[in-house]
Amino acid sequence: METLKLGGELAAPSIAIGCMRMADLSKEQADRVVHTALENGLNFFDHADIYGGGKSEEVFADAIGMNASIRDKMILQSKCGIRQGYFDFSKEHIIASVDGILKRLKTDYLDSLLLHRPDTLVEPDEVAAAFDELERAGKVRHFGVSNENPLQIELLKKSVKQKLIVNQLQFSVMHTGMIDAGLNVNMKVDAGIDRDNGILEYSRIHDMTIQAWSPFQYGYFEGVFLDNPKFPELNAKMDEIAERYQVTNSALAIAWILRHPAKIQAVLGTMNPERIEAIRKGADISLTREEWYEIYRAAGNVLP
Repeated sequence: METLKLGGELAAPSIAIGCMRMADLSKEQADRVVHTALENGLNFFDHADIYGGGKSEEVFADAIGMNASIRDKMILQSKCGIRQGYFDFSKEHIIASVDGILKRLKTDYLDSLLLHRPDTLVEPDEVAAAFDELERAGKVRHFGVSNENPLQIELLKKSVKQKLIVNQLQFSVMHTGMIDAGLNVNMKVDAGIDRDNGILEYSRIHDMTIQAWSPFQYGYFEGVFLDNPKFPELNAKMDEIAERYQVTNSALAIAWILRHPAKIQAVLGTMNPERIEAIRKGADISLTREEWYEIYRAAGNVLP
């Protein structure tokens, strides 16, 4: 398993386990998911205080019998800032959220805390004060954001002194806006519309790791593209190349993400232990440049 340095600071596997759906599992099922991940070198677990209304974090900690010994074997990340009907990056809410997260996860600290989506009412000084207090208390070791564009990140950096090590963004073979815009510069085509303000290049320049969420989805939670009859050309190409490497098409979809030199970390949402084991093999594949672009074109993208 390749190890990345998130933001150049936090060593982590190139594949993370997203725990959004863990609230629906029994204690035994959750325990099997976590230990399957650990046995396959996937010791990075991504949470959020809104997943299952906090239940996902509770199930996770209870299932594994959280203690100091097992805590030392894993990297825990959680997110805060989304409330019912609005966003809240106030100092008071960030600190209260982290205290709740730590209590549910039965741990003294988070390896990483992300602000969950942008809050247009953000006061960078309040975020900075919250981060300083959490870092000083030893409750959070690293910080980052999700779904933010470069200027939103720069606004935070006016006040926040800690390095923002990651930006969690939707990215998959069928969700490639941050790549499309860069390939179609100065072109009068829809693919040339820059909706992300150059976030891919910004992340590489500033050594900020992109965490790719929904790596098998198309649209916004509209469904998976793998084995979907809506995308025959893509699936034919995926199956052809997957067979070449003797892996599943899910593993290949992850290999496609990991092949990019931005050194993206893929966040899996599956709670199926067998799928975790199969997908993990994608980290051992290094697609050729030709194969990468073949998949990109098969997804319906036209090169200029």
